[in-house]
Amino acid sequence: MAAQNSVLTHIARPYASALFDLAESENQLASVETSLSDVTRMIGESADFSRFLRSPVITTTDKAQALNEILARANAHPLVANFLRLVAKNGRLFALDAIIAAFRELAAKARGEVTADVTSAAPLTGEQASALAETLRQRIGKTVTLNQYVDPSLIGGLQVKVGSQMIDSSLKTKLTAMKIAMKEVG
Repeated sequence: MAAQNSVLTHIARPYASALFDLAESENQLASVETSLSDVTRMIGESADFSRFLRSPVITTTDKAQALNEILARANAHPLVANFLRLVAKNGRLFALDAIIAAFRELAAKARGEVTADVTSAAPLTGEQASALAETLRQRIGKTVTLNQYVDPSLIGGLQVKVGSQMIDSSLKTKLTAMKIAMKEVG
């Protein structure tokens, strides 16, 4: 999985960087980011659409045609629509999630924000997410945007990754540490 993420990141960065530079030069960062969020929402809401984007069986031409239909109906931002057509033409729609994530990181960095990946055993409430973001802001000194993930295997607690720093207070990790300590003693 890590190797796949590395490949996706390697593919995503140049695309995200090109879109970011274009959006910034045309003073359209906020509207492009909003439009990309709409695309992410469409992918998340439709398992069929998500499978369609990742399918190696569907030809690049067929994907580009279908995407044109979707973009026409979705009323996407013109920069985003053209960008998605280019990504489809180049056969890189399978990396679209990673491209959008990389774009968001660039946009957040431009605003002086930091992104934190937060994994919890159950979804955080709005109040919990706000409190965590505020705590991180006080600790780091920058506004923090949270990417939230759920992993029930954590049992409880959180895993927070900000840049290269990882804070792991999950019960799963604590139980694993106790298990190792008990083996060493016994």
